[in-house]
Amino acid sequence: MRSIITISREFGSGGREIGKKLSERLNIPFYDKELLEMASKQSGICEELFYRNDESHSNSLLYSLVMGTYPLSSDGKIHPNMPLNHKLFLAQFDTIKKIAEQGPCVIVGRCADYVLKDHKNVINFFINSDMQNKKKRILERYDIEKDKVRDFIKKTDKNRANYYNYYSDMKWGEAKNYDLCINSSRIGIDGAVDLMVTYIDVREKHLDKE
Repeated sequence: MRSIITISREFGSGGREIGKKLSERLNIPFYDKELLEMASKQSGICEELFYRNDESHSNSLLYSLVMGTYPLSSDGKIHPNMPLNHKLFLAQFDTIKKIAEQGPCVIVGRCADYVLKDHKNVINFFINSDMQNKKKRILERYDIEKDKVRDFIKKTDKNRANYYNYYSDMKWGEAKNYDLCINSSRIGIDGAVDLMVTYIDVREKHLDKE
């Protein structure tokens, strides 16, 4: 196993659970909310601020950084007067890069697939699910009124899509951006993990032949 796995997911699709089980199956590190804690420690910015702004956009900073269009100071560094929300995005960007340099792992969300698009050995998955299954999962995990759960799901997915679309030059959930898209409601959580493990094995064998 030598691949870095990124998982983008619809809210309620089980993407985090799938990622966690995949990391355990492959015996490699797992990063989801853990990434926010790491970014906080590395940047010195309060961890609560990362959680408040998690996967919620305000502008296209990450895209500008990757494309080299963000204004820099004379010494080549990001301007010290950059707004706090920009610093939060940059800290996550840098943390994802550092995590990838350490070796194989599973990273959930936060534009990781885009941040690592030029990194070798990256495999990108997208997990979606039928609304009925997403509603059931969310109702089991959140204290929310049943008649409001659909709107809650749609709003969360909209935030994730806006975040991704703003900070990359790609579209969230569009099949061509991922190696494999999986509907977890069709094959279940464990079935999704099995399929991903199989794909990773086939993909790595294919790379060995190139």
